[in-house]
Amino acid sequence: MDGIHDMGGMAGFGPIPIETNEPVFHHAWEGRVLALNLTVTTFLPGNLDYGRSIIENIPPADYLRMSYYERWFDRILARCKLNGVIDERGAAAVERGDTPDIHIEAKNPPAPPDLVLAFIQSGNPAGREIEAAPAFEIGDVVHTKNMRPDGHTRLPRYARDKTGIIVAHHGAHVLPDSNARMAGENPTHLYSVRFAARSLWGETAHPKDTVTIDLWETYLERA
Repeated sequence: MDGIHDMGGMAGFGPIPIETNEPVFHHAWEGRVLALNLTVTTFLPGNLDYGRSIIENIPPADYLRMSYYERWFDRILARCKLNGVIDERGAAAVERGDTPDIHIEAKNPPAPPDLVLAFIQSGNPAGREIEAAPAFEIGDVVHTKNMRPDGHTRLPRYARDKTGIIVAHHGAHVLPDSNARMAGENPTHLYSVRFAARSLWGETAHPKDTVTIDLWETYLERA
């Protein structure tokens, strides 16, 4: 969707800080939020794209003031409220640092620690096999659609209504747009598309610079 989270190409937010020897977590609570996220994933329905869409619905002012793991924690509370694990009063208690009365009925048996570790190490591959042949080939010139979706998408604003060239085909992958709505995986062919920087940022960009973005077939049309 179009929101403050889609910050690619936006100016005025200052430099990106680069921290030498940056730790995995800056505070102990961040590690606990990661563990809570894995727990919620075990107990409640959803998927990666669904979780991203929840973060995208955080009000802009809150999104900008929050740190990375604060947004994760907000998502955890939202998922718990959406699934009846906790009510507004309980969520307020959590935000105050109190312990709310929570009753969770697991929809799946909790995963043992060794399986959780394996999941963290291997991830959750989104590649799928489909019968449909790809509509494009490497070397094809394509144009991105001028989309204005009201839900999750992986086509950023700065790359819409632009022309690029396909440089790789990755087979079919779960389509985030439908997966985020819990409307099915709808696996679709995925490509790497290379854009000249000047086609994205204008004549002030360096003429030799390019940007390559992984884009699903439904975002593209032949130029």
